[in-house]
Amino acid sequence: MWMFNENQSFKMFHSKTTLEELSPEDQEELRNLEKELEQLKTQFEKADTVKSRLLLDKLDVEEHKKQAQDEMMKLLQEEKEFSKELENQKKRFEQEALAIEETNHQLRHQVNKQKERLKFKRSESESLQQKFKIITAIPEKAVKFIGVEKEIPDHKLEEDCLHMQGLFSIIQNPALALSGGHALITFEEEQVAERILKLASCPVTIDNAKMNVKPSRVALDPTAKFEVQLNVSLKKIEVSNIPPVLPEERIRDKLELSFSKPSLGGGEVENVDYNKDSGTAVITFLDTGVAERVAMRKTYPLDMGLKVFEVFVSLCTEHQITKFQTFCGTSRRTVLLSGIRDILDEEDLQDNLEIHFQKPNNYGGEVENIKYTAQGQTIVAYFNEETVASE
Repeated sequence: MWMFNENQSFKMFHSKTTLEELSPEDQEELRNLEKELEQLKTQFEKADTVKSRLLLDKLDVEEHKKQAQDEMMKLLQEEKEFSKELENQKKRFEQEALAIEETNHQLRHQVNKQKERLKFKRSESESLQQKFKIITAIPEKAVKFIGVEKEIPDHKLEEDCLHMQGLFSIIQNPALALSGGHALITFEEEQVAERILKLASCPVTIDNAKMNVKPSRVALDPTAKFEVQLNVSLKKIEVSNIPPVLPEERIRDKLELSFSKPSLGGGEVENVDYNKDSGTAVITFLDTGVAERVAMRKTYPLDMGLKVFEVFVSLCTEHQITKFQTFCGTSRRTVLLSGIRDILDEEDLQDNLEIHFQKPNNYGGEVENIKYTAQGQTIVAYFNEETVASE
């Protein structure tokens, strides 16, 4: 490609010769050069335009680059701040987790304490329930009527004879569990027991063997006194174990039909009160004597149509506990002896202890009763009211 200045080339040709002086070939060549010069001028202008456009594009790219760098720096700063905030949050969460764990630990500790307390309270409650619970079989006792408490007018005789009334006084004797190696000794006089209780220990010698027996006061478990008022109806019976195999109304009808049969000891039924939830019923007969006769059977055949069931029967009773009173006490004439060794058999050792505590020079006195329990045994000793001081 030719690179020269247009004006200089023209002047060079012009200085040498004019156009008419040139030969046809030179003229043709000059025209070609002029065309080429025009083409070069056009290319130069285009190149200059491209250069200008490239410079503008470069400036625009650099502006975008700067913006991108600024944006990148901003993002890096934000990332740094976010990482710092994330680290701070992580530390806060760890601290909160530690605080929650500590709280959970304290709560678990409190829960365990409350469980132990509840266990203790339940044990204490069960112990108190056992102390105050009265479950015993009262033996049969002959009753002797010694007189009429009140006269019943003739017009009320039948009404008052429809039921029996009873009043029972129940007194629970104080008790003490006597474990092995202990003895209970009851003196005839309270002052003797008081003298023995003032001693820290009682040196006892039996067959050249010495032992220090420790006396202590007998603290008894709580006991109770109460009265039971009992009313027994002579016209009503209670029926239990009734199977729910029929609708409620039909069961009432079957009860009335079954207990109305004289052949089974029944009689005319005045009322049937049936409870389907408990499977029980109260049957009221029209005449007295029928209920007692039926109750003596203990069981009764209940005809349900397709099958006969055995139900339990008893007189209908109502009871009420009144004048309930609890009390604690200590024995006034009885002393608990501990620290006794089995150096003899149980009976001989008991006799030697009684001999020792009967002697006045041992601060003793007349012994009313003594009971020793050998090692490995446990018995229950009962006290009467005369030997107990209420608290």
